[in-house]
Amino acid sequence: MKKVTIVYHSGFGHTRRQAEAVLEGATAVEGVEALLLTTEEAAERMEDLDGSDAIVFGCPTYMGSMSAEMKRFLEAAAQRWFTRSWLGKVAGGFTNSSSFSGDKLNTLVGLMINAMQHGMIWVGSGVMPSANHPEAMSIPEGPGPEAHNRVGSFIGPMAASLQLDDGPPPGDLETAKAYGRRIAGVTLRLAQVAE
Repeated sequence: MKKVTIVYHSGFGHTRRQAEAVLEGATAVEGVEALLLTTEEAAERMEDLDGSDAIVFGCPTYMGSMSAEMKRFLEAAAQRWFTRSWLGKVAGGFTNSSSFSGDKLNTLVGLMINAMQHGMIWVGSGVMPSANHPEAMSIPEGPGPEAHNRVGSFIGPMAASLQLDDGPPPGDLETAKAYGRRIAGVTLRLAQVAE
C-alpha cells in the first residue's frame, strides 16, 4: 500500500471540506491509503509524513498568501530539508478563498516552492477549465458552481467559497476529489517505475 497524507489548515471549514474531498479521491484508488492531518497534528507527527509516499498541502488564501498556520507548519518541517527526508516524494497543493481570484496562485506557488526545496515531485491538477461544462467558457457568465476547475487552475485545485457558509460549491469539491485520485495514481505509477 502506498500512503498519501493530506496536511491542511482551515480557518472557517471551507478548506477542511476541500481537504476531505482530496482524501475521498485518494482513498478511492486501489492500493492507496490516505491520512488527513491538520497542520497542528502534522507538526506533532512528522514521522507519518516521512513514511508517506505523497504529501498534499492545503490552506486558505488570506490576503493573497498562505495562512499563517500553514506557514508555521512549513517552517517546523524545514528540519526535514537538512535530512532530505521528503526527497522524491510526490507533492501537491490546493487552496480556497472567498473570491474567484483572491491571488490564490500566490498561495499555490508558495506551497510548490516549499515542495521543490525539499526535492519533491509536484503534481498539477490536469483538469481543463470547466471540464464538465466546456460550453460555459463561451458565455459571458462563465462557468457556474457545478463546473470542475471553474477558475482554471493547473498548478492545483483552487476553490472559491464566495463567503458562503457551506462552500466550496459542488464543482470545486469534485475538482478536489479528482485531484486526490490524480495524486494517488501518480504515486502508484512512480512507485512502479522505481521497483
